[in-house]
Amino acid sequence: MSTITYLTRIEFGEGEVKRLPEFLKLLNVTRPLICTDKGLVAAGLVARIAGLIDGPSVVFDGTPANPTEEAVMEASAIYKAEKCDGVIGLGGGSALDLAKAVRLLTGHEPPLAQYTLVAGGVQRIHGRICPMIAIPTTSGTGSEVGRAAVIITAEGRKLGIISPNMLPSIAICDPELTYGLPAGLTAATGMDAMSHCLETYMASAFNPPADAIAMDGLTRGWRALEKAVANGQDKAARNDMMVCALEGAMAFQKGLGAVHALTHPLGAIRQLNLHHGTLNAVLMPAVLRFNRSVIGAKWDVLEKFFGEAPDVAIAKLNQRIGMPKGLAAMGVTHEMMRHVARDALKDHCHATNPRLATEEDYDAMLQESL
Repeated sequence: MSTITYLTRIEFGEGEVKRLPEFLKLLNVTRPLICTDKGLVAAGLVARIAGLIDGPSVVFDGTPANPTEEAVMEASAIYKAEKCDGVIGLGGGSALDLAKAVRLLTGHEPPLAQYTLVAGGVQRIHGRICPMIAIPTTSGTGSEVGRAAVIITAEGRKLGIISPNMLPSIAICDPELTYGLPAGLTAATGMDAMSHCLETYMASAFNPPADAIAMDGLTRGWRALEKAVANGQDKAARNDMMVCALEGAMAFQKGLGAVHALTHPLGAIRQLNLHHGTLNAVLMPAVLRFNRSVIGAKWDVLEKFFGEAPDVAIAKLNQRIGMPKGLAAMGVTHEMMRHVARDALKDHCHATNPRLATEEDYDAMLQESL
């Protein structure tokens, strides 16, 4: 048997963000905390969103590239001190995940580690938490429609806090907010979205709707990503990439795999602060090769889709859109790899890879991606 649930309310389209006051009223939110980052403050987008809210705005702009429990606690303190009654996540996956964790703490006590999936936290997370509106400004993680917040806990591990109760109340997906995204970030976040579609499709759980959604997302991402990188004002490409991102996240409740089992501990390396989507892109060819022997006809479907071997197609795409040549170019060392391979075995995505990997397998995939 399979439990298949889809998912939260999504308002999609150009200009939809202007309806923010309507949605706040619907959720009875009068004083939201906007969780975002300094880059969006500097770009003027935070002021634009705050200007849609009646009354003074409350903003936390300290979201790190890989959100930490420390930052979550800082934002949570502001939420309480300012007597907020809801959360708006504005930004990429990091800001949205941080906002989800802040929301969690409106009804749960810290620390966050107790709510992670690997600690059995699903049963500890209830729905008595404040409303949340997610407004993505990138097309990558799909966190706006996902059940997870991935946070570096106080212990230094990058872990998933996963529950249906973590889904945002409403997701406002307005492609217009991505028009100004730089080419490099468009490429990296786009590869994140496509990796979700690929890993979901390969995962062995029985969930035909997830497979179909993942393949539609992959189709849109494959045809649009290079266009969006080349011309950030290409409306059709930006629309397709935002759909690719949300479909990847809608589908990955089926399960992800070895790419994410590796990128989570890699992303927890504080001295490097590596971008999640870039890591996914670099690791995907090696993981595709590792999974080939067990995914059967799905490899043939992907080969027909790409017109060549999937690992070769993704490697070529990475090169065309300017992804790093390998992990070494990103500062990853052999010493780090040994630690990452061990931690990948403990990641919640490890068990849903179609071919169960050993520590040696993970080390080999890292070496291939060097």
